[in-house]
Amino acid sequence: MNTETQPLHFYKYQGAGNDFILVDNRSLFFNSDDYEAVSKLCDRRFGIGADGLMLLQSHPEFDFEMVYYNADGMPGSMCGNGGRCIVAFAKQLRLIDRETNFLAVDGPHYAKISPEGNWVELQMINVNQINRDGEAWVLDTGSPHYVLQTQGLDTLDVYSEGKAIRNNETYGAKGINVNFVEDFGDHLFVRTFERGVEDETYACGTGVTAVALAHAAATGKHGHISTPVKVLGGNLRIDFDHHHGQFTGIFLCGPAELVFTGTR
Repeated sequence: MNTETQPLHFYKYQGAGNDFILVDNRSLFFNSDDYEAVSKLCDRRFGIGADGLMLLQSHPEFDFEMVYYNADGMPGSMCGNGGRCIVAFAKQLRLIDRETNFLAVDGPHYAKISPEGNWVELQMINVNQINRDGEAWVLDTGSPHYVLQTQGLDTLDVYSEGKAIRNNETYGAKGINVNFVEDFGDHLFVRTFERGVEDETYACGTGVTAVALAHAAATGKHGHISTPVKVLGGNLRIDFDHHHGQFTGIFLCGPAELVFTGTR
């Protein structure tokens, strides 16, 4: 398909304010190598507007395959909220019912979805390594993340502070996603600068997952842990088990909503 000249039927989803363009590409009509077209579709002034674009494709060993692109048009690493949204999309397409196993760039994922299709609990990859960079924690939850605790997060210049860390000499051209977290006792408040979007987003699924794990490491919490997280776009929850620096059974839980459909 030439994405510039032929009509494209798309679905717009959001998960806690993290928004995505979804395309049913089981027939492989969408030219997935046309990175410029993806970038134009994600543009908020001249396109549909989104934090990223996902293709749902067939796979012989899974219910479907998730192919993800950042807003800059380039193929991205794992997107947690995108994963939750594509599960809701698969349910809408009647590919799945209450559970699914699908393939993403970081490997297989299991997820379960509410009967109404608006709440998704997505299993993330296990995390066996967590490092320090000064006062910050650094770990990979399907995408690489930098986690720094702060205060007064509601007024922090996340764009400037996050951009500087994302582009510093330590992380180079590849960069890193930067998360700032404030602990309110009964929940964590998180704001994230995302590489690929190159801006603050309303939510980042792999980011809040990284924050929850880093918080458990920093506070010495072990066993089964459930961490409520507030983001600019709403509320999420991360459930996991922590034993001796090993994080398993990690689930990113939250809403996934169809916003609208259209043809471009």
